[in-house]
Amino acid sequence: MTMANAVRTRVAHAIASACQRQQRRGAVPYFRGNSKRKSVMANARGARRALQELLDAKGENEEEEEQLTGPVLKDSVQWTSPLSIVKYPDPVLRAPNAIIDCFDDNLRRLAEEMFEIMYDDDGVGLAAPQVGVNVRMMVFNETGEKDRKDAEVVLVNPRIISSSKDKKVFEEGCLSFPKIYGDVVRPGKVRVKAQDLSGKSFFINIDKFPARIFQHEYDHLQGTLFCDRMGPEVLDSVRHELVQLEEDYIQKNPQAIIQRI
Repeated sequence: MTMANAVRTRVAHAIASACQRQQRRGAVPYFRGNSKRKSVMANARGARRALQELLDAKGENEEEEEQLTGPVLKDSVQWTSPLSIVKYPDPVLRAPNAIIDCFDDNLRRLAEEMFEIMYDDDGVGLAAPQVGVNVRMMVFNETGEKDRKDAEVVLVNPRIISSSKDKKVFEEGCLSFPKIYGDVVRPGKVRVKAQDLSGKSFFINIDKFPARIFQHEYDHLQGTLFCDRMGPEVLDSVRHELVQLEEDYIQKNPQAIIQRI
């Protein structure tokens, strides 16, 4: 994903948070009526909020766990430096991505170089297939700032354990789709199981903008592109640009077989 999405998303979250604060303070009236009715309705709203929080905490509104499938790479990941961003519609972006089973210095160096090219291209997230390496690894930094090492996240062999049923829509961009943006609907929260660069498994709960970055990059590991997630109207709004990318690629690679929109 691109840095431009980070700016737009932070503004949207700030507006939403301000509205919620106004509602809690009574700045935005919910209804009109006598004081007794207001008290009853306020208690009901509080109960509903408490119930929703309880459901969220227990995960009762979540979808089922996804399972990893595909080839397993038991040897060291092979890649060549310097890396470059693979652009749509290169078939590499649709190819199966191997489950990583070798955690060595080669894998760590790949993650480091993925961060470097991500920052150089003003991105906030990058998946291994986007640099031509078909393995299940992603890196992201929600700030997009190179000096914020504390915000860097590396996920190897991630899988979604659960996702919230509440859906959020935001405009996304992708380093593999230069200057193309479109609204995409995704769950607001996800719970993920993954491994770190040493192979240790862990769980992580991700929400807000990081959840969007994760799901965008996770789609890449599944061979799914963000244009696949666009609704018909949104897709039509960028169709000309997508077709142009397809034609440019075929002109340079006349023997290639690609999946068109």
